[in-house]
Amino acid sequence: MEYLKKFSSTEKFVFCALVLIALVTAIIMATKVNESFLKEIPFHGGELKEGVIGLPRTINPILAVTDADKDIGALVYSGLMKYDGDSLVTDIAKSYSLSSDGLTYDFILRDDIHFQDGKTLTADDVAFTILKIQDPALNSPRRSDWSNVNTKVVSPTEIQFILKQAYSPFITNMTVGIMPKHIWGNVNDDQFIFSGYNINPIGSGPYKFSSLSRDAGGIPTTFTLETWGGYFGSRPFISNITFYFFADESKALSALDSGTIDSLPSISAVPAARLASDSAQAYTILKTALPRVFGVFFNQNHSPVLADKTVRQALDMSIDRQNIIKTVLSGYGLPLHSPLPYGLDNGSYYVPSTNSAASSANINSANITGAQALLEKAGWKKGSDGFYAKKVGKTATTTLAFDIYTSDSPDLKTASDLVKQSWITLGANVTVKVFESGDLYQNVIRTRSFDALLFGEQIGKDRDVYAFWHSSQRNAPGLNISMYTNSKADKLLENIRSTSDDSVRTSSYAQLDQMIQNDLPAIFLYSPDFIYAVPRALHGVSLSSVTIPTDRFNSIRSWYIQTEKVWKVFDRN
Repeated sequence: MEYLKKFSSTEKFVFCALVLIALVTAIIMATKVNESFLKEIPFHGGELKEGVIGLPRTINPILAVTDADKDIGALVYSGLMKYDGDSLVTDIAKSYSLSSDGLTYDFILRDDIHFQDGKTLTADDVAFTILKIQDPALNSPRRSDWSNVNTKVVSPTEIQFILKQAYSPFITNMTVGIMPKHIWGNVNDDQFIFSGYNINPIGSGPYKFSSLSRDAGGIPTTFTLETWGGYFGSRPFISNITFYFFADESKALSALDSGTIDSLPSISAVPAARLASDSAQAYTILKTALPRVFGVFFNQNHSPVLADKTVRQALDMSIDRQNIIKTVLSGYGLPLHSPLPYGLDNGSYYVPSTNSAASSANINSANITGAQALLEKAGWKKGSDGFYAKKVGKTATTTLAFDIYTSDSPDLKTASDLVKQSWITLGANVTVKVFESGDLYQNVIRTRSFDALLFGEQIGKDRDVYAFWHSSQRNAPGLNISMYTNSKADKLLENIRSTSDDSVRTSSYAQLDQMIQNDLPAIFLYSPDFIYAVPRALHGVSLSSVTIPTDRFNSIRSWYIQTEKVWKVFDRN
């Protein structure tokens, strides 16, 4: 200090300045060193405002029909099993085993499970839920999943399901939410749909009911969930999820643009393309292939000209799948040549090939020239009207003419027109006939009264296509709308259902895929995408294995909005 007193005013100023610079430098260096040891990790908190088309009516696993019911129910209720991304894992079950004959599933429940009212969840609650699903008086949409299944409560923490015949996809039914018997057991069948617990649900899932808002007419407008502290699993990072309900997509999109909501699932392709092009907005677009198969299904009994395999091959070769996806889906889809959809492969199941019976440089683009050459080699000749015809016997002539039947859905109408144009260019006289969806099913599909049907098939997580291709399903209510009959294919479909060996299932799928592609009972066009607008601030979303919109919540425990920084040594992830 004595030396400092001897400094002149200028020297004192310079000295202080140097000290200040040294301190600032030290602080900056210390901060940078500290930051080098820090890691940003998810933190609990934040709210997600999610738009949904439609209203909640019966938020319970037995009667849920609307997207709103299923979305909320998936977060409030938990089942014996759950999907964690692509994998089916235990949830309220601690473990399970399958008997050697594939008929008995034995589940051991965790002993720390409670409902959101504090009551213990036991095997009796599981049995009650399944029996209610099987109750014909309730007409549950899940009833067919549990037909011919006997339930046996072994103890409060053990339950068995006994099947009459082995059915390997049955395990996927175990994701159904479990309902509290002590609440619903007092509600008779007639009152079930009117119970207040349908709108104020009590489950054992990661989120619980918080609040409900209604408009002046009593119609629900918002429904808020909050994380439940008593949940047995890992608590989700997002503290609150508020669902906003809209009558149609246009109103929901307006709310998204205005910032009223943060996210919106199941967006149509055209608005999705607009949203994706606007990088200034606070949301981004996520997508994944849906396990849906859209194609043209032939009824060879109704239209003899389509019984000619050469004709079906030529029709397949002349389809421009890329143009259909670009025009109908604004690019949000994948070209398809297989009866098996994309989007369900989990490492064990067969991935459909992209090989087609048609051979061209690009199998997703039209090869009109090659298709015409194929027809002409088989004796078909183009007439002055531009359409092909072929002599049958000495005097009769068959013209390449048939009708395409479809629904009045804008997407299906546009797709039908594009297919028609391709086939007219080829030389086929094609007419499109459009029906209202109810009329189409009752008078066309159910009665199999069509030449060719442009339609879509929705396939579940179990990838079971038995109903679509087994010969026993040729007549309504079976869904084998091409009335495809192949005893070898039947055997493969039966093997897929009965085996628990993934390698056998994979091999059977591969053989089935090639068999149907070779037989060409239908021309497969595309699988559409599931499109989801989410805020840019939302992280951890995984859309793997989305079969229905509600499946987006399979990864909800990984979603986060807020973050914090911790030293890397303390990071447990």
